[in-house]
Amino acid sequence: MTGADPRAGREPDAATPQQRIGLRLAYDGTAYSGWQSQPHARTVQGMVAAAIATIDPAADALRGSSRTDAGVHALDQVAAFTSRRIMDPAVWQRAINANLPKDIVVLKAWEAAASFDPVEAAIRKRYRYRLYDNPVRPVFGRMQVWRQPSPLDVAAMRQAAGALVGEHDFTSFETASSQRRTKVRTIYDLTVERADATEHPGAEIHVEVEGNGFLYNMVRIIVGSLAMIGAGRRPVEWMTEALAARHRPAAGPTAPAHGLILLSIHLDDASVE
Repeated sequence: MTGADPRAGREPDAATPQQRIGLRLAYDGTAYSGWQSQPHARTVQGMVAAAIATIDPAADALRGSSRTDAGVHALDQVAAFTSRRIMDPAVWQRAINANLPKDIVVLKAWEAAASFDPVEAAIRKRYRYRLYDNPVRPVFGRMQVWRQPSPLDVAAMRQAAGALVGEHDFTSFETASSQRRTKVRTIYDLTVERADATEHPGAEIHVEVEGNGFLYNMVRIIVGSLAMIGAGRRPVEWMTEALAARHRPAAGPTAPAHGLILLSIHLDDASVE
């Protein structure tokens, strides 16, 4: 291949060192049962691992930074695998993409340190949730928004969101069946802004949350709670009360998965190279 690294395509032998490859991926999660591989289910991790296996059947297990749920989308998932087939990262990117369906793409590939773990390296994650409150239903992008029956009060939602910024015990905002050892997480930023939609300007509300980690369904429960406040079903002060209760029933419903996007993952630079 013209311009390719001379190592590209070289078959491994006993002397060939292992190569750790980091990936940044984007995907539309509509057709998948989440990121995590599951028996008898179509998952994003499963599809990417299968694409890698067409290039190196002996590559080790693909590991991702975030276990997005069924129907959740991503603009910046981070993953990594190890191979004994040594290729330039750009060649890996092209080869994997050639074997992926159109709703998954590798945005970037790089050669990472042998010890690189995308779970441990992720020090911040940012999610966006898209709500749609125009009286006219959307046609384009309808599978990426949660439609509301009436207009939401963005100012009230924004005021309530402020109660969640900082380090807190988020037990009220986690699916009750979770066995996480600690429920304490830090939210660095939580914004609520009205945004332009493709068909109806100003018809979308974007809730963006950035933190050092999230409990199971935490972002979706935060959004479900904010939607209740925006609809006037709960006062602004209720958010503080729900947080303090440390009891799942104290907070609002879990918003549907299809409105959630993993927007970005910030890695600890020291662990990447």
